[in-house]
Amino acid sequence: MRVAALISGGKDSCYNMMQCVSAGHQIVALANLRPAKNQGAGHYARGWGCKDKNETVGSDELDSYMYQTVGHQAIELFAEAMGLPLYRQTIKGTSVETGRIYTRCEGDEVEDLYELLKYVKEKEEIYGVSVGAILSDYQRVRVENVCKRLDLQPLAYLWRRNQEDLLREMISSDIQAMIIKVAAFGLDPDKHLGKTLDQVESDLCELSKKYGVNICGEGGEYETFTLDCPLFKKKVVVDSSEVVLHSADAFAPVAYLRFLELHLEEKQLESPDKLFAINCSCEMECNEDYISAVAEQNSQDGISPPIWKSSHPPLLQYCKKSECSGKSSNGYQWINCITASFIPSEQQSVVDAAAEAFSSLQAVITAKGLELKDIILVYMYIRNMEDFSAVNSAYVKMFNLCPPTRVCVEALLPDGLLFSVDCLAHKSNIMIGEVLPYSKEVMHVQSISHWAPANIGPYSQAIKVGEVLYIAGQIALVPCTMKLVGGGVWTEASVSLRHTLKILKAMSQETTLHHVLLAHCYVTSSKYIPAALATWQKNLRTHKKEEDHETCGITSETSGILVIVVVPRLPRDSAIEWHVIAVVDEPLQRKHFVLEKKSEGCLIECEAVESISTSCASISISLRWMSSSGSLPDLNQALQDLVAVFLQAMGRLSGDKRVMPLCFRTFYKKDSIDITALRTGLQALLEEQMDAVPALVLVPVTDLPKREIIHVACWLSA
Repeated sequence: MRVAALISGGKDSCYNMMQCVSAGHQIVALANLRPAKNQGAGHYARGWGCKDKNETVGSDELDSYMYQTVGHQAIELFAEAMGLPLYRQTIKGTSVETGRIYTRCEGDEVEDLYELLKYVKEKEEIYGVSVGAILSDYQRVRVENVCKRLDLQPLAYLWRRNQEDLLREMISSDIQAMIIKVAAFGLDPDKHLGKTLDQVESDLCELSKKYGVNICGEGGEYETFTLDCPLFKKKVVVDSSEVVLHSADAFAPVAYLRFLELHLEEKQLESPDKLFAINCSCEMECNEDYISAVAEQNSQDGISPPIWKSSHPPLLQYCKKSECSGKSSNGYQWINCITASFIPSEQQSVVDAAAEAFSSLQAVITAKGLELKDIILVYMYIRNMEDFSAVNSAYVKMFNLCPPTRVCVEALLPDGLLFSVDCLAHKSNIMIGEVLPYSKEVMHVQSISHWAPANIGPYSQAIKVGEVLYIAGQIALVPCTMKLVGGGVWTEASVSLRHTLKILKAMSQETTLHHVLLAHCYVTSSKYIPAALATWQKNLRTHKKEEDHETCGITSETSGILVIVVVPRLPRDSAIEWHVIAVVDEPLQRKHFVLEKKSEGCLIECEAVESISTSCASISISLRWMSSSGSLPDLNQALQDLVAVFLQAMGRLSGDKRVMPLCFRTFYKKDSIDITALRTGLQALLEEQMDAVPALVLVPVTDLPKREIIHVACWLSA
């Protein structure tokens, strides 16, 4: 890919360029934003000496949330050292739109970046942008906004890397970067300015441990200028400089280095092979040996499940109209049964059918007093994954800015049904003063990195409402290549679950898998169920050991419910996909219980986990055939007993606010049950016996574990 690199002159933008080259991309141009002359230092002569020292008087710093401007006078020399064209844009705007979400704003400094990259794209035919972001969501969101508008792919290979490891990598990769600004307790202008990274590494490590100084300077503790690296054809030499004291704070003085004279010096070029020896952290993680010697079999005890009239009903009877749950006191509501009917013809395309269905969703949302931005989680069950691209093209027109999280799998829908969608919406109706306590945070990382797969499509990795985290479905893509990892289902299970954990931690650092309240695991073969179960249990044990002494009493019972189902196909033909809902609570303050009931040849098992502090819960109920006599159990009686067990579990839930069921998601084996009887029976029982009726979602699947015929996963919230 032809790539332009955003550079500040610092170590991060330089090392990210090295990562881009290592990944096979071609850096064809450099781009930099500089302060206006009256905002920064004076003019410098082409030879990089000052015509008059007085011309350097002024501040090299611009009050910018986005850009490093210290050392900007030497950027042209930096570009000459690389032998690449440099495109520069003067920063005319200021930090106007400073929220978590950026939308186009006249007069904002982000629009200067847009104009710069637009020009570079026209001149150099670039397709990607190298970005040295490590931790700043503020910068990442704005660069991604610009790249999306220009149809460019951001490449941020340093994103969320372990910063101690990252600094060590930079030094070992022969990046010679000089400290040119200090602004943190423990960093001394006289001692540290002008020193290279390898000279200050031990000091930075010590300050990080003692005072929490960010070892890579991500909190603005220090800034650097790169003098040499393997990408340079020449190296930059500082002939003279001076220290400028910006703020004479007694404990954390702010000072920077002003370059007075510099020149380029020829160097012996490194072997190009060295660039491709950079370790790819995500590739290494994906190739580690996580596999345990567990037999790949799904024990069914040799008993085949019963078959209650297995044919699907006519399409119109599958789902007649949209349905909604009641609205909880905290502003949650589930919307169900948005379907797209499609019979191949010349008059209607898949895109048209999908667009019509999403228009239907828009109408339902509006009728409920909601907006599309209130949708936080979407489940999409598609009949044929081959239609996904066309459906997605219609979906993206509905959800653009800060889209909801999403789970998309293939399901055994009847002929003529293109897909079925249900979704969770949230609109808080509780005000404390002028503040909504259930604020929404969105993580929509579109940059390719070594961290976790980019969500290039119209969905977010995670949305946090209050203390509840909704995570999008994760498959085992290698983050830096966005290709499915090799090694089979065991490797896929570990890698995809690790992505889930990384996203959880990015949203809330203390969160582990023990904070998950409800997990869905989709696999494409019954043979993969043991791999899913073993991977989940192994990770729970691992994270339990890593927790501190205050929470070491956590047991597996305090973790959430795991529901495993077999579906025909998953995105990218992956073997496994994880989707979780977690709460940032104290797991020891949870309530967990199990219930059991026998029902004429069937066994009904129920598990419930409640987070009392966050007023939400999950309930799982399975209906399992136990008889080997071949006699057919009574479906109506089985459903009555299933709902009775559910109501019993509801009665045992506690908390300051009574939680209400929002979604009664029912997975069933298509070849074992008639959907009409199932839908009619469950709907009638729920309406008859419950004041707050949950949205009933029916999902026909290929198989379920342990001879299960039906498995219900219910999400509840106050």
